[in-house]
Amino acid sequence: MYNDLLNKTKSIAVIGLGYVGLPLAVLFSKKYDVIGFDVDEKKITAYNNGIDVTCELPEKTLENSDIHFTSNEEDLRDASFFVVAVPTPINDEDYPDFKYVISASETVGRNLKKGSIVVYESTVYPGVTEDLCVPILEESSGLKCIDDFKVGYSPERISPGDTHNRIENITKIVSGIDAESLEIISEVYDSVLNNGIYKADTIKIAEAAKVVENITRDVNIALVNEFSMIFNNMGINTSDVIEAAGTKWNFQKYYPGLVGGHCISVDPYYLLYKSKKLGFNPKLMETSREINENLSDFIVKNILYLMIENQVNVKGSEVLVLGVTFKENCNDIRNSKITKVISELSDLNINVDVYDPYANKEDVKHVYGIDLIENCDKKYDAIIIGVAHNQFKDIDINKINELSKDKPIVIDLKSILTKDIQKNDEISYWSL
Repeated sequence: MYNDLLNKTKSIAVIGLGYVGLPLAVLFSKKYDVIGFDVDEKKITAYNNGIDVTCELPEKTLENSDIHFTSNEEDLRDASFFVVAVPTPINDEDYPDFKYVISASETVGRNLKKGSIVVYESTVYPGVTEDLCVPILEESSGLKCIDDFKVGYSPERISPGDTHNRIENITKIVSGIDAESLEIISEVYDSVLNNGIYKADTIKIAEAAKVVENITRDVNIALVNEFSMIFNNMGINTSDVIEAAGTKWNFQKYYPGLVGGHCISVDPYYLLYKSKKLGFNPKLMETSREINENLSDFIVKNILYLMIENQVNVKGSEVLVLGVTFKENCNDIRNSKITKVISELSDLNINVDVYDPYANKEDVKHVYGIDLIENCDKKYDAIIIGVAHNQFKDIDINKINELSKDKPIVIDLKSILTKDIQKNDEISYWSL
């Protein structure tokens, strides 16, 4: 298999071409023949025209790519090594929603042939690959796992907007259903990575490692968010406390903030669901989720307090929110929690303008019903910096005065403004 892939007599197919699948397809295409499949025909058209809708790739990458982008599943019949990189969201009850994984598995299964390998990268709880995906592949293909085809799991570690920790520069966990599949999967991934691979003993270990990575961050951020609520009542800046504590050699720095996106705010629910099915209730994980999900209420409460303290009539007031993506310097709006703050303020009859230089205007309108403004050209009662985009870090006192009606009210959720601004007596400033 590996030699055939290298000789391009066999092909790799990447199913799901979003923030994870597209960079992976591009990376594989540097050495292998690659088929990029997605059911979104508009996305495929964009990629074939050299347009990266994820904004994750260096400029003109797709223009020079020889990937065969397609939404026709029959093209998958030419592949022997499949990588499934589709979303794994949660439903309204915070339960795992496997509709994309199931659909992708059915699609692959219909086009699977003997001797193929299927690797899943979608984040799941331990057991999903073997207990859910394998039976679907078998039923859709009429083939038998291990005897006719193999499966593996290699958790994605993509961080949208991160220009340093790109897929080629990270250590990749790989696993296979048996020793043979593990060896082939390891060779394929290792051949395109700069920092090598880590071979997990089982698929379940690899699946568990992924959810643990993000749950650990969720729990720690929840802790510092709770610190922030405590220190707020003491008049202490939490970020200053973290910086001071960080001078100890073994202190791990986490900062308070809204927890959104498709990983940290979603993955814990997968392990929570499975744990409860097994009769164990993980209280720390559940409490952490509750703290982080309800942080918007704490933020809005303090925004209102600051406005009232400065004698601003809340009803009908004008507020500017800078940033709507779930994290800095990217266009990813999935599960953005600043939208909860915007919604709560709007429900109080506050007129909220939202500006973001990265977010796609049509996507924000479609997903959240929010109309982004193109320019910040009027004065506001309060300014909220919700995302730490580089452009917002450069805001100075003159710009703040230019955007403010009277005494500036600034809510800096990421504590990105300079100390001179934070401690300026002419500004009413608040941060987490």
